[in-house]
Amino acid sequence: MKTYPHRKPESSWYTRGYLPHNDAENVIQFITYRTYDSLPKDLIERWKQEVEVGKLTEREYLIRVDRHLDLGEGSIRLTDALICATIIENLLFHAGAKYDLLAWVVMINHVHLLLRPINGNSLESIVHSLKSYTANKSNKLLGRSGPFWSIEYFDRYIRDGEHFTRTKRYIEMNPVKAGLCSEPEEWKFGSAYYDLLNSNRS
Repeated sequence: MKTYPHRKPESSWYTRGYLPHNDAENVIQFITYRTYDSLPKDLIERWKQEVEVGKLTEREYLIRVDRHLDLGEGSIRLTDALICATIIENLLFHAGAKYDLLAWVVMINHVHLLLRPINGNSLESIVHSLKSYTANKSNKLLGRSGPFWSIEYFDRYIRDGEHFTRTKRYIEMNPVKAGLCSEPEEWKFGSAYYDLLNSNRS
């Protein structure tokens, strides 16, 4: 099995209206999903239109999204310890069954994942199951109803080893870049912290 396939099956390509996506099994994916009010609707719609007319590239679009998410706008409900625990427990529960989980971080209004779908699970079904369960559980914890996660999510397939290393580092450094900690291992809601914890136990 190749870790970084250079050629993706043609049948795995699709679009969600404005960006191309690849949903092939065993292709490593960088995924971001966010709380429903973390980005102003008019702003995201304007950026999508700029992508459609060629004013923005896909990469530039995703960079803008990430930078804006780090501003911490919206209700920042992911700062709640119980909600964070729910997201992490659910994420780890499916690891090894639905996907290989390679890196992850729960930020204050979004989640970054680096994973590889396995056992016939599609990327779309994986993200749907992660969001659906945690949305229902989080709303119960908060005593509220209504949307918790944004309907959309962002994904980019990993092209090669260099891209993998760079993306993993980006995920681990996100809380540092956002000013939430000084070292990746200090952020208790990410794989860098969990990896350090597990290495100290062994």
